[in-house]
Amino acid sequence: MKKSFILKIFEGFSIKRWNDLVCPFDVIEMDKHAEKCVVAYIIAKYEENLGAKIDWQWLIYASLFDLLRKIQLCDIKAPVQTLIRNEYPEEYRKLNEWVLEKYRNHIDDEDLFEKFRLYLENLSKFKADSEDLELTVKIFRAAHKYSTLRELEMISPVNEPERLEGIRRELNADLQGYLDLRGLQLLITKQKPFDFLMRIEQLRFQTRWNQTPRVPATSVLGHCFFVAVLTLLFTRETGVRMCPARIYNNFFSALFHDLPESVTRDIISPVKQATDELPAIVKDIEDKIVQAELVPLMEPFYRDEILYFTNDEFSNRVLFDNCVLSIDFDEMNEKFNMDKYKPVDGRLVRLADHFSAFLEATLSIRHGTTSAQLENGSRNLLKGYGEGTVISGIDAHALFMEASL
Repeated sequence: MKKSFILKIFEGFSIKRWNDLVCPFDVIEMDKHAEKCVVAYIIAKYEENLGAKIDWQWLIYASLFDLLRKIQLCDIKAPVQTLIRNEYPEEYRKLNEWVLEKYRNHIDDEDLFEKFRLYLENLSKFKADSEDLELTVKIFRAAHKYSTLRELEMISPVNEPERLEGIRRELNADLQGYLDLRGLQLLITKQKPFDFLMRIEQLRFQTRWNQTPRVPATSVLGHCFFVAVLTLLFTRETGVRMCPARIYNNFFSALFHDLPESVTRDIISPVKQATDELPAIVKDIEDKIVQAELVPLMEPFYRDEILYFTNDEFSNRVLFDNCVLSIDFDEMNEKFNMDKYKPVDGRLVRLADHFSAFLEATLSIRHGTTSAQLENGSRNLLKGYGEGTVISGIDAHALFMEASL
């Protein structure tokens, strides 16, 4: 995994959306993709509960590939891209080929590059590449439209209605084709899943490293999606052929790993570690608040799964005889690398979480915006992954050293 590829993905934190309108907060591309992924998860869970089969692998990779495409085409507004797609389909296909070529020197993983190529090729055809995939693609597109609508609703109070009327009408028209999706119906009519999403959206307004200026500033929600993407890439870097449930659990455990902060806010590491007992106390308080304020907003058919993702989120674990067991990486590979055990590589999530924090600090320093907090934070993170540190088959020391150069 090339450093240039990771830095390319990180550019998603620097792209502002709706920059021709008044925005009461910075509406960032990475945050949009994070929310879209959460919305897709919610809608898909409703369909799955109704008996439908969801291609979660496609949805996970599509989340990454859609971000990569947006990063490369951020200067072309979405309505313009839609016009090109509808009226000049051949040029739209060539545009997607151009996007793919721009990543050729960044992606060494041939299998990943081929997945990206197929995604863009099918995007140019305006359809899924198989009937079995149609529902999953529909859910992903619905999540895209709805998460855009949510952004519009958030910036509406500070914009004159006349500026937004056409956009709102177009978005509502686009959503008509997806209203057979039960989860979307409930979101649009602001039922239970909407209340849950509203809590998660609070993570868009919480800035990481809040005690110091930083460029680019990153939200907790955007950070969660970036960690999910890193975890997916690290999962591939281990060299282990992981079962589908493990890939799924790793990605969504990373996406939801900071979910408790939607009700507790971000407590920075130095404060958490101010006393020996404080980390355990904070964790206990977080669990109690989550049970009281978040759990009632979750549907029973995904509640236990999200709690499994967020409880002891940085440990390697499996579900065996209805008990959660913490195990090491080698034992997971040898005995528990099967869907029925619901394996999670929590240490990979932790590595991705720390690596994201390291990039957030070091890149700001390189941009010329620095502070004692950023310098100490990056130094301590680098020190925590000294020479010879291997996490789940990944040379973590080499990873951090390359990023520090």
